[in-house]
Amino acid sequence: MNFVVAFLAFNIIVITHEMGHFLAAKRFGIKVLEFSLFMGPKIYSFQRGETMYSLRLFPIMAYVKMEGETEESDSATAFNNKPKHARALTAFGGPLANILLAIILLTGYYAIAGYETMSVNHIAVKSPASDAGIQTGDKIISYDEMRTYSTIDIMQFLYVSKGKPAEVEYLRNGHQNTVTIKPVIYPAAMSPKIGVSLGSDNGADSNIINALSVDYPAAKMGLQVGDRIIQLNDTQIKTAQELVDFVAKNGVKLIRVKVKRGEAEVNADITPIEVKTQETYDLGLDFQMAKGNIIDSFRESAVFTYSITRSVAYSIGWLITGKAKLSEMMGPIGMVSTIGTAVKQAPNLMEMLLYLMRITALMSIAIGATNLVPFPMLDGGRLVLIGVEAVRGKPLSQDKEAYISMVGFVLIIMLGIYAAYNDIVRLITG
Repeated sequence: MNFVVAFLAFNIIVITHEMGHFLAAKRFGIKVLEFSLFMGPKIYSFQRGETMYSLRLFPIMAYVKMEGETEESDSATAFNNKPKHARALTAFGGPLANILLAIILLTGYYAIAGYETMSVNHIAVKSPASDAGIQTGDKIISYDEMRTYSTIDIMQFLYVSKGKPAEVEYLRNGHQNTVTIKPVIYPAAMSPKIGVSLGSDNGADSNIINALSVDYPAAKMGLQVGDRIIQLNDTQIKTAQELVDFVAKNGVKLIRVKVKRGEAEVNADITPIEVKTQETYDLGLDFQMAKGNIIDSFRESAVFTYSITRSVAYSIGWLITGKAKLSEMMGPIGMVSTIGTAVKQAPNLMEMLLYLMRITALMSIAIGATNLVPFPMLDGGRLVLIGVEAVRGKPLSQDKEAYISMVGFVLIIMLGIYAAYNDIVRLITG
């Protein structure tokens, strides 16, 4: 059931993308020969006007076929004979549809569940943030000279800077201040894990489970998202750090875990497993949550969508400079698996819908933004060719465009195979 829901969510993202192209093409009078749901042999179709609408055998993806898109045509309704702005906006229509879908989903999610702000909620004692003089209520506005719009920005900038000292700008009582912060670096190591992700890194409510790793001890022994971990053996637990410290000291010996679930207390015996962790970095702070009206939620969703879209552009540069790894690429298999995992973690239908809204929005932004990368066979590559045509005053020859498309197609297929390999390895190894 979880896989089916995840598969549907992924297809909604892709179909929305193609619908964006379809609506833009219709708006500019470009003849759409076919709008197809899914891929493979045709199992049903009907003609309406100039367009054939078809349903194909393999239930994944979708596509729009426009006249004059990949071949010469003398028709006035052909894609290649339309003005540059019409072709550019048609190419941009797919990514735009993905971004709009994400904003709609996130607006609903934030209106129900709230959103994380950039204002500091809690600072751990003797942490990098504390040592730098950052205080509760400060609003972080940049990290390592890069503007921060969401807490995900800080996590990404921490990761690519490998924990080096960085300048942090923040607002306090309307005044802008700058400090240098030196993150704590936790080297890669074999560490005992029970497979829980907690509500925040520090402070009150940080002992509440907000995610469970599939096939890890906590999930196998029946712990649920929303459980508050209150006791490990005979030790009372009030914060995430206390839990981390206890598990690290305990090693792989059995732990008697007590959690609060609603008004009831639940007990479970959990034996941690040793897991190889990646190098991580910590500032020792977390951020305030807020919940506003639909306008506030819409504004926050637009800001967050911009932040994630920008991170895709940054990621290209990070891949080139080696700050990010190609092995972390995710393809369709990984996306469906990630959505399915999020759905599986939900303790009830409402939580499942909220998880699904958020993860689908994130994937939709990723697909939309990635398609804007100026690479052959992507929408961004087509926009570049239209830009070259505008500068030259004439389009590239059909032979040159075909050669560029062929090279792009081969590279996309190679990247797709590599991403699928990464996805399968992650599924096997967890």
